Amino acid sequence: MPLNYARRLTGRDRTALANQHLGCVLAFVAGAANAGGFLAVRQYTSHMTGIVSAVADDLVLGDLDLALDGLGALLCFVFGAACSAVMINFARRRRLHSVYAMPLLLEAALLIGFGLLGAKLSQVQGLFVPATVMMLCFMMGLQNAVITKLSHAEIRTTHLTGMVTDVGIEIGKALYWNRSDRPDLPAVRADVPRLRVLLMLVAFFFAGGVAGALGFKHVGYAATIPLALLLVAIASIPAIDDLAKRSREQ
Repeated sequence: MPLNYARRLTGRDRTALANQHLGCVLAFVAGAANAGGFLAVRQYTSHMTGIVSAVADDLVLGDLDLALDGLGALLCFVFGAACSAVMINFARRRRLHSVYAMPLLLEAALLIGFGLLGAKLSQVQGLFVPATVMMLCFMMGLQNAVITKLSHAEIRTTHLTGMVTDVGIEIGKALYWNRSDRPDLPAVRADVPRLRVLLMLVAFFFAGGVAGALGFKHVGYAATIPLALLLVAIASIPAIDDLAKRSREQ
């Protein structure tokens, strides 16, 4: 990957095109981690709607242990987003190049640890599943906060409900019949560039899901390591720039 491209992708200076490209990469990673994680622990972790609903169901059914597990997963997603915000604001106040790269490097480290230790940890009865779900939720919160902050909430990557809703809205606007006998009213027009970006994000999430499921099926937990290396490839250059700058200043 060209160094300047990686620098634009996760560096401090942002463009709309860089945000879109990074969004597609992160949607792929989220889809892969979500699908692969489901094969590992039989639970999706990229969106909180299902988890909150499951907590409500478990409470009504009297299964307090499962309800507490779900609450822990929800809190870990929140803590992941909070951790990302702390890291980003810390880097912003110091004008670091790696303002958005550091949370992604943390996510990469967690994925590497899961890939290397997952097989052994899976033998620990009663602990592996809730711990894995919480870790994956933490990573999803971490990642979603990164793309949310750098794109000013225009792009999300870990869940599709909002994106698919926006796709439907844009399709509805494209299909709307603007009556020619009412020229005094503004015409309804679809935002085609936005629709294209939304469809790309959905497609990359789906492609990541296929890749993650195939990887876990054939490779096992080590399938998360290529995802981690992808994050390292796109996030390491801004971090190296900061280290080089600090070295010159000393």
